[in-house]
Amino acid sequence: MTLASVSRYNPAQITETDGHGVVVGASMAGLLAARVLSDRFKTVTLIDKDSLPDAPVTRKDVPQGNHIHNMHEAGRQTAEDFFPGFSEELTRTGSVIVDVHRDFHFYIEGGFQAHGPSRIPMYCGSRPLFEYVTRRRVRELDGVTIRDQCQFTDYLVSDDGSAIEGVAIRTTDGTREELPADLVVDATGRTSKTPTWLAAHGYSAPPTDKVEIGMMYSTAFVRRPADVRRAVVVLPSPPRTCGGGMFPVENDRWVMTLFGIHGDHPPADREGFVDYAANLPVPDHHQVITEHGIVSEQIRRYPVPSSLRRRFEDLEKFPDGLVVIGDAIASFNPIYGQGMSVAALEALQLHHTLAADDHENLALEYFQSIKPIVEHAWLLSVGSDSRFSQTAGPKPHGTGLVSRYLSRVIRTARTDETVAELFSRIMVMERRPTSLFRPSIMARVLKPGR
Repeated sequence: MTLASVSRYNPAQITETDGHGVVVGASMAGLLAARVLSDRFKTVTLIDKDSLPDAPVTRKDVPQGNHIHNMHEAGRQTAEDFFPGFSEELTRTGSVIVDVHRDFHFYIEGGFQAHGPSRIPMYCGSRPLFEYVTRRRVRELDGVTIRDQCQFTDYLVSDDGSAIEGVAIRTTDGTREELPADLVVDATGRTSKTPTWLAAHGYSAPPTDKVEIGMMYSTAFVRRPADVRRAVVVLPSPPRTCGGGMFPVENDRWVMTLFGIHGDHPPADREGFVDYAANLPVPDHHQVITEHGIVSEQIRRYPVPSSLRRRFEDLEKFPDGLVVIGDAIASFNPIYGQGMSVAALEALQLHHTLAADDHENLALEYFQSIKPIVEHAWLLSVGSDSRFSQTAGPKPHGTGLVSRYLSRVIRTARTDETVAELFSRIMVMERRPTSLFRPSIMARVLKPGR
């Protein structure tokens, strides 16, 4: 499921009730979930253990916030529907608009992709900037309260154990507080305690797929001329296990992230960082560093040992009054930039589920509705990573055949604008991967001599 295959947001579909919704976790997924809940419930409380400053700065409990993040067009358009004027506000706050088919250079399997004929905007900025703008819009919603420095400790459970009735939190002074709720959304990310809680309370934990990639990120900010919008991504491709990305962001900088999988890890010192950039198969990253210079005080590192997918949709029983969203469901190899857009589409499906459901079996219906969204991202991410023999873990059905065909697509897209256009729109989650199997596209990809 992509932006082209899901109904757009329509707040008129939902009738507000006097209830109370609680969202645990003020990530992008949690913020977007709070927006959706505000249409259903008269009051919504969003809690987070971290401090949430009124500024676009990296949060202590979000170390991955230091690194490169993308909001694909599917996520950006969904956020625009949730918050009219969102894109303009991003730009006013410092986001840089890049045209994917003019400014963005994508190197994969030994070559750059051609630029398609139409414009695809990409709003580039740091993760703190995206969170800050979204958090500011959520704070403005009637009935929504954001409480930071509140540690979630447990769910409140009905006497018969069949429903979640709220959450217990601990404030900074150690006081325990209970927040009753008609619906709780778990947006606590990859470290979510919900699977463990389910197993300890008579439910089955969701089956989990774990794909080992052994990745490490190293990131620096580089000085950027204000009129330069160039973005470059180099993906690992067997046997080469290193890659890098650089995007123009706020304050006249590039955010540059170098990454390596299966133990090929970029260093955390400046000299090593520059040398690692020089080893990439294209000169762009190294050239930008040497011409403009690193402006960040230190090189930040972050490990990503595996991609993780919890298959909540396979469960036959789940407590009423609880749903899960974002990285708590699936966290992908971040080099593909899918996380924020997947979270946005999941929030959109939560909206549609709330609009159509009377709260009976809401969670199971919601999990089924987002399955295609997760499948889309998982197929692109894990399918690509599975090209490496070192990648361990379950592969999507038909990965080998799909990977071989995808390689032909990639080679074709170096010179064929039509295929390059479609491939770009699949990568930004506007179109389904199955679009590549349309007869007109297959004829181009399988043309003799490709």
